[in-house]
Amino acid sequence: MQSKGRAIFHVDMNSFYASVEMAFDPSLRGKPLAICGNPAERKGIVVTSSYEARKKGVRTTMTLWEARRLCPELLVLRPNFDRYRKASSEMFKILNDITPIIQPVSIDEGYMDVTDQAHLGSSMDIAQMIQNRILKELDLPCSIGVAPNKFLAKMASDMKKPLGITILRKRDIPEKLWPLPIEEMYGVGAKTAEKMRSLGIKTIGDLAHKDPYQLKRIFGVNGERLSNRANGIDDRPVDPEAVNSFKSIGSSQTLPQDTTDDKELDQLLRELSKSVEKRMHRKEAIAKGIQLMIRYHDRKTITRSKKLTNFMETADEVFTHAQSLLHTHWNGEPIRLLGVSVFDVAEKKEVGKQLDLFTYEKEASKEGLYKAIDQLTDKFGKNPFRSLHSAGSDHVRTSFQKDFLDDYKK
Repeated sequence: MQSKGRAIFHVDMNSFYASVEMAFDPSLRGKPLAICGNPAERKGIVVTSSYEARKKGVRTTMTLWEARRLCPELLVLRPNFDRYRKASSEMFKILNDITPIIQPVSIDEGYMDVTDQAHLGSSMDIAQMIQNRILKELDLPCSIGVAPNKFLAKMASDMKKPLGITILRKRDIPEKLWPLPIEEMYGVGAKTAEKMRSLGIKTIGDLAHKDPYQLKRIFGVNGERLSNRANGIDDRPVDPEAVNSFKSIGSSQTLPQDTTDDKELDQLLRELSKSVEKRMHRKEAIAKGIQLMIRYHDRKTITRSKKLTNFMETADEVFTHAQSLLHTHWNGEPIRLLGVSVFDVAEKKEVGKQLDLFTYEKEASKEGLYKAIDQLTDKFGKNPFRSLHSAGSDHVRTSFQKDFLDDYKK
């Protein structure tokens, strides 16, 4: 799909978790509100906050005690993910009424290709219609970026919040995009921004005018990609199937106190493993790699991983491998946070197909042997290799394959 003439939206819900809570309980409106991972603990982390709280300096990933220091009147709620998933589902249903070409990016944002929806009005008309419907039907605010490609649409949706609609055409790039600090460019993380600043790249415009060959030499293929984006070049299609592809599934949690207690760490590992299992089950996935993240009391963070011979899908399997990594790589210092994630993730049904193919190929490779056995049977009567043949079949159909395929068919 070519970028010329496309009309791409990036729909971004504003302060989503906090907004959902306000829609559920209108008495919270206009008040500084934070959704926090564990309000009862000193190291609970702010997941998101209302704009009233943000005006006081409250930010995502901030510890609760820091947030309360900045905003003593802060109201704090635990996250209610079932409520957020339901609201997200309703939001995407509204988008789907406009076009089926939707690419969800997360629970509260997604891209839309409305190029072929001109019969509904101009791009601005359609964006206004979507924003109004989400606000009226779900009582939730959103911002929408309108542009000829995904990158510019994403940048546009961040330019006016809450309840903003921003059109960013290629001819607007010098005026609207290039003056922005390099840190505000989507796809540029803190370390990349720091390195770019050391090269004299302070704004997106500086990046756009930098020699692309030098950028590629320093930053690899990402340097070339970022150079293109800074110049408004992005030919990626809006892909409705992208939501089904995933590389890793993980969960992490900060401990209430920095600890060296084995039992407390094992208990947290079990909880994280159960969370990973639940998410794998929801995605109907299995995984062949495991990674453990350890953040120490001084915030030094390490990650250690290993690849496995067989796929895993249960909490017990995840826990066993995560515990092994912890025992091997923990230096004994107090731990502040643990994270467990699985990678080399695959859909069960795809692996099921691969297992069927594997079984077929293995059986086919024995065809010559089976033919020789049949010839000997014809000549000498009773098949002298029957027990060997049976054993071979049992080996191919391992209990793992059998259980897995039975589960896949349900």
